[in-house]
Amino acid sequence: MMRPQMLCALGAALLLAGCGDGDVKEVRNWMEQVERDTRPAVKPLPEPKQFVPYAYNPGGATEPFSQDKLLGEMARVSAASGNPLQPDDTRQRELLENYPLDTMRMVGTLQKGGANYALVQIDAAIYQVRAGQRIGQNHGVITRISEGAIDIREVVQDATGDWVERKATIELRESKETGK
Repeated sequence: MMRPQMLCALGAALLLAGCGDGDVKEVRNWMEQVERDTRPAVKPLPEPKQFVPYAYNPGGATEPFSQDKLLGEMARVSAASGNPLQPDDTRQRELLENYPLDTMRMVGTLQKGGANYALVQIDAAIYQVRAGQRIGQNHGVITRISEGAIDIREVVQDATGDWVERKATIELRESKETGK
């Protein structure tokens, strides 16, 4: 009966003997020696350049950051490029060009004389619109009317002053009372 207990004690002693220091001390000594002998080579930073401030003397010249100068330059570049998308500012605006698209709500469609019309609600008023009609504050033109949406092509200026097209849509909103 003592034999299995002795075997367990002998096995535990062997396991503990395997956890000894071994060659760890030699490795630590070698690492310390390498650390002492190694000298890092760091290049010194260059001396900073002398800053010479520039004294701005406007002397009647145009302010370099003037908004008028920027707008004038944008208008000159736009006129020189002859962008065909640039809207005609001399044209008389239509009624629905006074309202932003996000205030408009499509409430239905109808057909008169073979032409499709959409019904657009702004506040409490309802307007009939058709393809080709101008709408919105960004020089929008209705390109297509379907049963579920009004497709619009808008012309807006990008950050560089160029006129670009973008698409917009006013979708049919279902009524709460009818569920349609």
